[in-house]
Amino acid sequence: GDVIHRMLTATQYIAPLMANFNPSYSRNSTVQYLDNGTVFVVQWDKVYLQGKEDMGSFTFQAALHSSGRIVFGYKEIPVPVLQISASQHPVKAGLSDAFMVLNPSPDVPESKRRTIYEYHRVELDTSRISSRSAVEFTPLPTCLQHQSCEMCVTSELTFNCSWCHVLQRY
Repeated sequence: GDVIHRMLTATQYIAPLMANFNPSYSRNSTVQYLDNGTVFVVQWDKVYLQGKEDMGSFTFQAALHSSGRIVFGYKEIPVPVLQISASQHPVKAGLSDAFMVLNPSPDVPESKRRTIYEYHRVELDTSRISSRSAVEFTPLPTCLQHQSCEMCVTSELTFNCSWCHVLQRY
């Protein structure tokens, strides 16, 4: 999205492994990306945790496919993720999305109050993240694939369509 806010890492992320990494610690550490039009890949290669460089380097990636499939690949995870301290930065893995609404502030009419609505989160069990492992997310069908409200409401989707009062739509 085009909105950057302080709650970004708490509410909007695609994170194979979020922690206090310091890519500038070593000349061998890189964060690279590739986009070939079908898949967008970001790879963290030989990155170290800030202040915990003795734990070793981490190598992992996220691949976002144009079909909606997301794959997290873990090549090198030198310590159990549960041992990574969250005191300086959250430690998490998964997906989360949210949107922000600007509402008039009751106290100051000319200003806007930002309200962030987190509407979906998938958290991975970080105890299961290990070297040479992967996690695959496959998208579920949604109303967005339909061209009208009637098609959406009468479709055979695996969830119940309902009215969203914030967006004023199904």
